[in-house]
Amino acid sequence: MPTWTRTLHRAGITDPDLEAAYGRQRTLVKRFKSEEYLTVRLLLPAYLHPPVIAAVAFMHETDQRIDTGTADARQQALEGWATAARGVLDGAPAPSAVLQVLGDAVSRHPQLRERVEAFLDGARHEVRYSGFDTEGELQAYVEGYSLPAFMLLACLLIPTLKDGADTGAFEDRCRDLIEAMQRVDFLDDLAEDAAHGYIGIPGKDLDRHGLSVGDLRMPTATVRERLGQLVEEQSYLAHRSLAAGRQLTALAPRPARPFVTALLRVQELRLDAVRKKGGGLVDGGASPSKPALLGILAGQYAAALRAR
Repeated sequence: MPTWTRTLHRAGITDPDLEAAYGRQRTLVKRFKSEEYLTVRLLLPAYLHPPVIAAVAFMHETDQRIDTGTADARQQALEGWATAARGVLDGAPAPSAVLQVLGDAVSRHPQLRERVEAFLDGARHEVRYSGFDTEGELQAYVEGYSLPAFMLLACLLIPTLKDGADTGAFEDRCRDLIEAMQRVDFLDDLAEDAAHGYIGIPGKDLDRHGLSVGDLRMPTATVRERLGQLVEEQSYLAHRSLAAGRQLTALAPRPARPFVTALLRVQELRLDAVRKKGGGLVDGGASPSKPALLGILAGQYAAALRAR
């Protein structure tokens, strides 16, 4: 793994001010997404590290700005942030380091521009999020917000696909993968979300199992049993999407396959962990074993070295 300075230089980033801005975003991402940061650094080609860091830092900053306050306040925060971001992409001076590196990344990887626009447009789903009544509402959230967020990163792989490759199929499989990831997230965050009065499992599914969000906040043995059945049901849906998403390994360009493979296998471990915890998710999330995670990373790092 090259040093960060050498990584920047390989990507053509040599301006001292820009190097410093990327460095600040790297430090931020390394702090709040440490495992993901290490996976990127070990498994993706070095020239992709700076734009991935820029995209992740931008998503984090967006989430931070729209995550608190009333719905109106969050909407106003989103509008102001979107205006600032679009201004930078149109050539205006960057008011912050996160937008400075985003603007630079877009200039070097033009396909990012439309993905930034889609992400900002879709962020209204997150601003309005207060749980779902139906499966259709969950699907709209995945399509409108989760997928555009994922494609901020995944689009960086598309230009390296072989000529004639089906990029439509690549994005479709990204859609499958992010749906599985989102369902796992909703299960893993169930206890924390319930404390705020809503969860990411559709209300009609709760109703079918004789459950309410209030029940999850004060669980009984019966609630845990019913929730276990619901978790099994939701886990099946996540597994089905994840199975379709496995085709991404073959669709991804060869240098990115270790990264994609690791991402898929980590999600398999996460899904297995939440499924096994079942009704116990009312007490908190479930984490895969550290040795298993490290085993995936080590195996795919060896594959990445062979690919290079």
